[in-house]
Amino acid sequence: MKKWTVLSTLLLATLAWALLAGPAWGKQLKLSFFMSPKHPMNKAVFQRFANDLKKISGGELTVKLFPGGTLNAAPPQQYSRLLEGVVDISFSLPGYTGQLFPVTNTITVPGLAKNAIDGTERMIKARKLIDTEYDAKVLAIWTNETKVLITKDKPVRKLEDVKGMIIRVTSAQDVPYIEALGASAVAQPVNVIHQNLSNGTIDAIHIGSSAIGSFKLWEPANHITVNLPPSVSAFFLLMNKEVWNDLSAKEQAWVEQASGPDLSRAGGKGYDAAGKRGLKIAAGNGVKLITLSAAEVKRFQAAMAPAITAYKKKTLRPGLTGAQVIEAMGGLDVEAREARGGHASVQPRIRRPVAVETRHADRGDHPASRHAYQTTPQNGSMQRACRVALLN
Repeated sequence: MKKWTVLSTLLLATLAWALLAGPAWGKQLKLSFFMSPKHPMNKAVFQRFANDLKKISGGELTVKLFPGGTLNAAPPQQYSRLLEGVVDISFSLPGYTGQLFPVTNTITVPGLAKNAIDGTERMIKARKLIDTEYDAKVLAIWTNETKVLITKDKPVRKLEDVKGMIIRVTSAQDVPYIEALGASAVAQPVNVIHQNLSNGTIDAIHIGSSAIGSFKLWEPANHITVNLPPSVSAFFLLMNKEVWNDLSAKEQAWVEQASGPDLSRAGGKGYDAAGKRGLKIAAGNGVKLITLSAAEVKRFQAAMAPAITAYKKKTLRPGLTGAQVIEAMGGLDVEAREARGGHASVQPRIRRPVAVETRHADRGDHPASRHAYQTTPQNGSMQRACRVALLN
């Protein structure tokens, strides 16, 4: 009897420890992002997803976060490393490899989205079109707040002030709109722009205002023009396809519950809040915030109109034009006004897309730059091996 009591006690203790420690059969997924753990998307999206998945699965499926480029420090290579299986889940910008994701990057068209929440909702509307571009499981896709123009030496108060400037843009899709203003545009990843504005390699940065706080852009800046025609950038959270397929139906259901539209909306909401904080940080550090007059905004819009019409006529993949994707995303506000009997827009001329390249500050010129920022979209049926070769 005594022996049985001892065994029973040991068994109960072991069971209690197992319950406290969590399931011994649990799986852990690796989630990589290139920004600091202090970046607003860590709390808004990555930690939220990890916490929700752990709670939903009862600890059977968890996520370990790898911030700051621990698994991959180069922003343009996040997607290729996901395809290679270096990470299970990855965050990045489709604009860094825009030729692979022309449908997703349609959201960057000026005037299409008025803020991050609006942009995110428009992308959710077009998810059926967007998801087919990815050789991965799309967990969430959202946008940031509208972009501002950050300058060091020359303030931008009117259209003429932009002429001749070298302006950093997020992706090749942004190039025609900025060059329509009379500037030269160069696509560069976010990790080099602080240095490039400081040393005069570029004259201005076109970026969401949340980046002011996240990447300390108030340091090289003296002026920020805050109300250019609204334009946003897209962001994604993807899971490696093999990892997704290896999950059981129950595990996939857990992931679906922790991700999807609600997680996307959390990203948009987080970016809108971070954008406001960024402008507050800049003003608090003595950076001059410039607001264009209503008449000047219309001049910027009119200058960009030819590039917008060119994009609408562009074939993004067989049977799908830019105009069709814009419509799937809810349409341009100016077109909605025209339908209600408002003022007609400027009839634009067609502009040919421009290929650009960038320099990686930590690696010098690299062939990946030329590929990563080409404007010509690739065939939607491109195989995995071709995609990886293009991104490396």
